[in-house]
Amino acid sequence: MVNLLDFNETGLIRFCQEAGEKPYRAKQLLRWMHQFGQSEFAEMSDLAKGFRSKLAALAMIQPPTIVSDHTASDGTRKWLLSTGASNAVEMVFIPEPNRGTLCVSSQVGCALACSFCSTGRQGFNRNLTAAEIIGQLWWANKLLRANGDEAVSTGEPASASRAVTNVVMMGMGEPLANFDNLVIALDLMLSDYAYGLSRRRVTVSTSGLVPAIDRLRERCPVALAISLHAPNDALRDHLVPINKKYPIQTLLAACERYLPAAPRDFVTFEYVMLDGVNDSVEQARELVRLVRNIPCKLNLIPFNGFTASGYRRSKTAAISVFRDVLMQAGIVTTVRKTRGDDIDAACGQLAGQVQDKTRRTRVRAAIDTEITG
Repeated sequence: MVNLLDFNETGLIRFCQEAGEKPYRAKQLLRWMHQFGQSEFAEMSDLAKGFRSKLAALAMIQPPTIVSDHTASDGTRKWLLSTGASNAVEMVFIPEPNRGTLCVSSQVGCALACSFCSTGRQGFNRNLTAAEIIGQLWWANKLLRANGDEAVSTGEPASASRAVTNVVMMGMGEPLANFDNLVIALDLMLSDYAYGLSRRRVTVSTSGLVPAIDRLRERCPVALAISLHAPNDALRDHLVPINKKYPIQTLLAACERYLPAAPRDFVTFEYVMLDGVNDSVEQARELVRLVRNIPCKLNLIPFNGFTASGYRRSKTAAISVFRDVLMQAGIVTTVRKTRGDDIDAACGQLAGQVQDKTRRTRVRAAIDTEITG
């Protein structure tokens, strides 16, 4: 049986035609699954009984299973979702007065081994399917609606209203390393028959897979965020090892190519603030020189610690001085507010459960030894 959550509109039209049904049935199915959160074919009242019986025999609507659900003191909510074989991923909902942002995972673990990221320390098992990616949004809207947590009125019937207004692909994994499944999920996020989000409200964050940035520009250009974290190659090689393959100037050139197709007129550079590592005034000035000719916004992220990370969060005063150097140079700069850290839901803390199939955990230990001397 096929999981219909794996299909965007094009795939669902093909499925319906192969089942002997008209293409418009795909739009009906999309609305029932994604706008109304329905997983039972018998409840899809405007579908012919014969079609519902056919669906029950051929297909299923199966999101990942919720394992746990925790809410932080600030209202941030984190779910652990089983992906089988003793693996699980995490997703996080961040409520704000005028929006609800869902941080979505794309892989079980991550193979890129960024040294300051809890997920990277877990190793890598596999890519999530399109159903497992979009299933996170499916669950979040369903569970939050059940709690009456609609963040923004959408003008739709209450049963089809949205609690999640923004999606950031910043959870576990490197989204662009799971490109084919990612773009199917993005199609559904953007579809008026599914979640109806604007391209400006969907952000893909990448550590810098340059060829995939170019592919995203051509296939589904949404808002782009780059995990930069260093103002030069020498430091970034240590913090973000993929930099050895795609160094900073190569990455920045890809950003410039992306911008003409982007829904926003800037790229966001994310920069985690690590005490004594990348937070000096001179490094701020170096960062200014690096990005000043690229339309961008800098998002400074206070480091969120985890066991045996080997790093400390930059002092508040150092973050403020770093921000001021950037802003005085005319670069729009924000400091991300830490949310959900009391339930390990803050940026860089997501870990889930990963049965590592790589040598990444051992490689990471060797890199840590090199950094700390």
